[in-house]
Amino acid sequence: MLRVKEGDMEAFEALVERHQNLVVGTVGKMLGGDSEAEDIAQQVFIRVWKSAGRYEPTAKFTTWLMTIARNLVFNESRRRSRSRLQPLESDDPDSPATQHADTGASSPQEALLNGELRSAVDDAISSLPEPQRVAIVLRRYEDMPYEEIAKVLRTSVPAVKSILFRARNELRDRLKKYLD
Repeated sequence: MLRVKEGDMEAFEALVERHQNLVVGTVGKMLGGDSEAEDIAQQVFIRVWKSAGRYEPTAKFTTWLMTIARNLVFNESRRRSRSRLQPLESDDPDSPATQHADTGASSPQEALLNGELRSAVDDAISSLPEPQRVAIVLRRYEDMPYEEIAKVLRTSVPAVKSILFRARNELRDRLKKYLD
């Protein structure tokens, strides 16, 4: 990133290549597997390039990157809540949410149950308030430590633990019929 800060385009291309799957995957999970994940991820990297001159290595680069992603996802979520034109879930079989389905199930009935559970989990995560959704995605899917999540959410580590506790309780309540 320090080379990008100096205007090195090759370093920026390498940075995008190295982190694009992380950004697309995280944004997709935050938005519920939305097909716009790649567009928002592209916006993330545009912001990285435009903000490179102000970058200071005070935290891990991925923390700074996920903070930019979080801000753009929050903006998109607010835009959607105002327009109510697009659902958070995609029924498109080519969307990132459905492309990675587990095809290794031993029977059609098991595959159906796995698909139903995966859909229920995605719906439950998508319905969480934004801070809880971001914390769950970063902790569960990106395995980010509490300290980094706190920086992304601009809060304290105890607050992150509280947010995750509330999110997990909410998910447990919403998924109760699958947990029995």
